[in-house]
Amino acid sequence: MPELPEVETLARELRDILIGRSIVRVGVCWPRTIAAPDPETFARRLAGRRIQEIRRRGKWLLLGLDGGEWLLVHLRMSGRLAVEGADAPEDIHTRVVFHLDDGRRLRFSDPRKFGRMVLTACPEDWLGDLGPEPLAPDLTPERLVEMLRGRRVRLKVQLTDQHFLAGLGNIYADEVLWRAGLSPLRRADTLTPEEAARLLGAIREVLEEAIARQGTTLADRRYVLPDGRPGEFAAHLAVYGREGAPCPRCGASIVRARIGGRSAHFCPQCQQ
Repeated sequence: MPELPEVETLARELRDILIGRSIVRVGVCWPRTIAAPDPETFARRLAGRRIQEIRRRGKWLLLGLDGGEWLLVHLRMSGRLAVEGADAPEDIHTRVVFHLDDGRRLRFSDPRKFGRMVLTACPEDWLGDLGPEPLAPDLTPERLVEMLRGRRVRLKVQLTDQHFLAGLGNIYADEVLWRAGLSPLRRADTLTPEEAARLLGAIREVLEEAIARQGTTLADRRYVLPDGRPGEFAAHLAVYGREGAPCPRCGASIVRARIGGRSAHFCPQCQQ
């Protein structure tokens, strides 16, 4: 699933392509992709609208339209946005197509059909329960300590809870915990203030590095940039997907475990 660095990269790339463009018409190929309103109303209200702003909130992509409404897009497990010419080959996994005023198309393909789109005048109705942004200046070590108080779940589970912190998923939670030298099995409310500060520093370092490398494209290529280029952070992963490989820090073998229904990759020696 694309996480914060991937969605942030998409937002930055799409700004140069889409801001100022108008949507001529919308084709909905898989109605369940549209969470609200109904697909017919969704397509009708988007026709003729100009894209004025593109930004990210957690793992959501937000396209601000003239007239005050917002198109919200969540890629979920396998969603992909591509900008292509009208003569591009068809994709059997296409769920929604936005035909633009310059003749190009913004295509949303989604093999697993979990992605969702919303057209709304009030994004907070859909995003209001998300936790703080990991890169926001007001997320201080002291605030993180307060957020962790009373959280009796494992750190891996806590970091991937979107109500706690918006944007982290399996890949970057594993990388962050390795960078901070903390076990994913550690109970969240046992961190000391020093450890919480170290965790926050690792969160910011990993996310900023991943954004700079335009995200992580794995072997399945579920995430690529709008023009098909891969993100380059996969070559810099320390633990995620590296079960049995040596830890870059100490040489011990990376292990994989199930924690709260999620997989976690970590070094049993560095992250005791």
